[in-house]
Amino acid sequence: MKVVGFITEYNPFHLGHKHHLEISKNMTKSDYSIAVMSGSFVQRGEPSLIDKWTKAKMAIDNGVDLVLELPFIFSTQSAELFAYGGVTLLDQLNIVDYMTFGSELGEIGPLVEIADVLVTEPPYYRKSLRKYLDMGYSFPQSRSNALEDYFINTNSNIIDSIDIKNTLEMSNNILAIEYLKALKSIKSNIEPVVIKRVGSQYKDPMLDNNISSATAIRNSLLDNPVESIKEYVPYNTYHHLVNYISKYKYFNTLNNYNQIIHYLLKISNGNKLTNIIDVETGLENRILDKSTRYRDMDLLVQSISTKRYTKTRIQRILIHLAIGLTKPVYHELAPYHPAYIRVLGSNEKGFILLKRIKEKSSIPIITKFANYPEYNNPYLNQILYFDKKATDLFFLGLKTSKPFMDMDYYTTPYIMKK
Repeated sequence: MKVVGFITEYNPFHLGHKHHLEISKNMTKSDYSIAVMSGSFVQRGEPSLIDKWTKAKMAIDNGVDLVLELPFIFSTQSAELFAYGGVTLLDQLNIVDYMTFGSELGEIGPLVEIADVLVTEPPYYRKSLRKYLDMGYSFPQSRSNALEDYFINTNSNIIDSIDIKNTLEMSNNILAIEYLKALKSIKSNIEPVVIKRVGSQYKDPMLDNNISSATAIRNSLLDNPVESIKEYVPYNTYHHLVNYISKYKYFNTLNNYNQIIHYLLKISNGNKLTNIIDVETGLENRILDKSTRYRDMDLLVQSISTKRYTKTRIQRILIHLAIGLTKPVYHELAPYHPAYIRVLGSNEKGFILLKRIKEKSSIPIITKFANYPEYNNPYLNQILYFDKKATDLFFLGLKTSKPFMDMDYYTTPYIMKK
């Protein structure tokens, strides 16, 4: 019995995800699959286009056997923390044999070599990294420059085989390296398998006749009827998108939180903002200053961002402010992850997986949200509390005629039966 795992967002599940799932099963000869999936908010610091249960339905109906929620405290973090949260959850299930992930490069060797340097941080690399940070470059840019300097200095063959900077500019390569780092840092026995990304690039804004990016699909859904993306997603995805829009009327976007975030910034001071993850000294003043000049969310984010502070970093800061996730709280809770396994969806094979997880792992499995107090674990309660807050905030962003609150209590995991 072989099990393959993924860390996903499925925002929404598209043809590229379907391709990845099928190739993963074939390459690893796995009979079972598990997806650890971000819930109400995603890694880029934005609300998910659709609610987490609809995403789970898409995944299960398209062939994933078990969907577990990546807790909010990790789902809207840097690539490093996002990857760490997902990898540690997969690892602690104690049943996953392989983890597959996409990469524009499609070769695992150079990615492993880069990950090894980032985990061990040799002195020459650290010194070079600090130099570029002091010059005002963003952390991703500084890291890319420092890695190139390090490999040149050590006469590594990697310099002749790939373009370091180009490799580290591609979203899937970045995440792949972070997955490898996480696997190495926790000494996981899960075997990593890289799959070359096909179709449109991750951020490609235009629909493509082959495999379109999730960005292009989201853009089309926000501006056009659901029918506009029918040929670019699997049938089951289209079916659930139609059901979602029939029920909730609106897809979600960061712009839906314009008033909420501006209000929070209005009543915040510098000390409150410096407590938010990713806010360095001085950035709090820039955020507060720009918030008085720009009312539109997109313009606000663009005005704050610089070569040092990326757009996605600013978006994550604003979402953390809205949820109330501070540095002290994150650092208190992170060591206790995974505190639970939250099931969002399953098919019949998923039930077999859950039975094995119960046998191999002592981590509580939550299928009914209301039952979580019975575990009498204050850290579990706190981490799950942020998941609930994120769900409530997600639905608050939708312009529905009636409020959808406490949906974690009212919504059960999606179960696909034959």
